[in-house]
Amino acid sequence: MGGVAPAELAAVRGRLEAFAEDIFGSLPRKDQRARGECYLRGLMLEGRRKSVEPMAQRLGEVHYQALHHFVAVSPWDWRPVRRRLAEQLVKALEPTAWAVDDTGFPKDGEHSVGVQRQYCGTLGKTANCQLGVSVNAVTEQASCPLDWRLFLPESWDDDAERRATCHLPERVRHRPKWQLVLDMVDELDQWGLRPPVLVADAGYGEVGEFRQALDDRQIPYVVQVKADTSAYSEHVHPTTAPYTGQGRRPRYRDKPRSLKQLALQAGQQAGVELIWRRGSKGLQRSRFVALRVRPAGITPRRQAAARADGAGWELPTRWLLVEWPTDKAEPIKYWLSNLPQATPLVELVRLGKLRWRIEQDYRECKGALGLDHYEGRGFVGWHHHVTLVAVAHGFLTLERLRRPKPAASA
Repeated sequence: MGGVAPAELAAVRGRLEAFAEDIFGSLPRKDQRARGECYLRGLMLEGRRKSVEPMAQRLGEVHYQALHHFVAVSPWDWRPVRRRLAEQLVKALEPTAWAVDDTGFPKDGEHSVGVQRQYCGTLGKTANCQLGVSVNAVTEQASCPLDWRLFLPESWDDDAERRATCHLPERVRHRPKWQLVLDMVDELDQWGLRPPVLVADAGYGEVGEFRQALDDRQIPYVVQVKADTSAYSEHVHPTTAPYTGQGRRPRYRDKPRSLKQLALQAGQQAGVELIWRRGSKGLQRSRFVALRVRPAGITPRRQAAARADGAGWELPTRWLLVEWPTDKAEPIKYWLSNLPQATPLVELVRLGKLRWRIEQDYRECKGALGLDHYEGRGFVGWHHHVTLVAVAHGFLTLERLRRPKPAASA
């Protein structure tokens, strides 16, 4: 059973009310703001289920229908609420990086918005579920969601009946998860927030268009990729073919190699053993190799630029970071990064490994705050619920930051 004990919640009631008044300031009516604060307490209170009806019963001060209407039907805009929350949390956390990931919401039936049989990380298998994609502010000590998107499978694009049942706006169509991340990054940028560094797993990092889009936005990144991602060594350069009357363009005459091949060529002896974190399981250490490489593949826009620029064009160099434990015959993890060439190895490793915090966010949001307990089917209700869970999580994060740090032992 997750959540906060009634006595603990009562002790912080004043701070919670002030926090809610600020975060829900964009809601036009006083009763909506009151329902928002009430919903937050329902999410945070101890209890096995955090769907509307059991929350209303535990609170004992609001009718189920009123709370249900607020989250499922009421037309308040969740975007200004997320913006204010993001502004507050980024200011308080001063994040080291933003981490992106997705999580599953297991569902029964076929009519909850965005549901279909797909891989669900929560269950570790393919199952009937929704998928939510989030951008989280991350430090070694704390983290929190800043923005959310619902992943809509292609099967929903032309399913008029299900779209109508869930009140799915016509403008909302299938977009790959990596594009949803870019949508959120752009939205956060409009709110005056930019990532110091963006980190992601291979589901995002292996997409060349995603990395290119981050480069175009001048966003630093350290993203995990797959071993078979192709690249050239830093020392390989393009050559220009003889003139044939149709223009000349530089080309890489050698075939690119996989990141695994480039790492094996460097050899394990090129690695350094590092400790990247002191956690509950003790010192986290492994051996890492860092190389400069030129990831292969360019977008059509870059190809057009290459034709215009002529022989001066070549692929940019990037960091290839690999984790290669001494007891393994080959590397076990790979990252690409556009951080400056002078970046220390320990910093690359620290950022590459920072994504572990997001899993803690998801566990708390689900286990203690009911992120995947919402039983409504609609598009608006889903976004209201995940926004309110993020607000509750944000408040608890700020409360933890308020606690004095334990004195260092002599």
